[in-house]
Amino acid sequence: MTDMAELQRRKKRINEAIVFVDPDAFIANYVGWLEITTFITALRAGDVQVPADGVTPQLTPQQMKGGVAAKYGNDAVFAFCMTAALKGDKAAVEKVEKALTESLGADFPGSVAFWPFRSANDSPISLDDHVGAAAYKMLAGDIPPPPMRARENWNAGLRFFEKARQSNFAQEIIYPLAVWTRAKWGETLEKGVAFLAHIEDSVPELQQCLAETRNDQAFIAHMLLKMAPALEQDLNEDMAGFLRSLARRL
Repeated sequence: MTDMAELQRRKKRINEAIVFVDPDAFIANYVGWLEITTFITALRAGDVQVPADGVTPQLTPQQMKGGVAAKYGNDAVFAFCMTAALKGDKAAVEKVEKALTESLGADFPGSVAFWPFRSANDSPISLDDHVGAAAYKMLAGDIPPPPMRARENWNAGLRFFEKARQSNFAQEIIYPLAVWTRAKWGETLEKGVAFLAHIEDSVPELQQCLAETRNDQAFIAHMLLKMAPALEQDLNEDMAGFLRSLARRL
């Protein structure tokens, strides 16, 4: 089928693979997701018509080399790698890359999205670089020492949050990120308050942030905003305003 119901059906399957970090489901539904998004994009642009049989066309060799399929592929792969990193599941990332490479070839749509997650990067420039650098450490189980742990968690959380909001899988990343945020700052409250600045103010703020029970973007934004002073982390007005607007419920 080529209608919006089919798009939603395929989106649900890839959503679940990403949020639950299920490599087998991701592999099984990846090409179907690329087919429907590529076709719907072309249909909206008036470049194609709905097939007489109503079946979503398979991707042509040319489409597999780039363009729309690569755009949606990069987004899906990057989202999967992010949620896998939040769970420290390196094996899931490796399984997906290996399976897609074997079935689609080394330059499959979305292949470049694995690059930022493959190696350490001490000088990240782009947002993707920053996310990849943080995710690489998560996937490798590289835990910073206690004096640096809260700061690195804060920076990783901010970069993941920024990237999630640019993705077609925003909610699928936000929920695992919120769970990760709660766990990391809960650990800080239990074991790491000695390394926070202005403890007399920071600890009550942290307790208040963690008292919120919903794992959503408002919780993440509120935590980032309120914990910045505890790490003596400067926020420019644009970023502070951005976080305040998203945390407004709290």
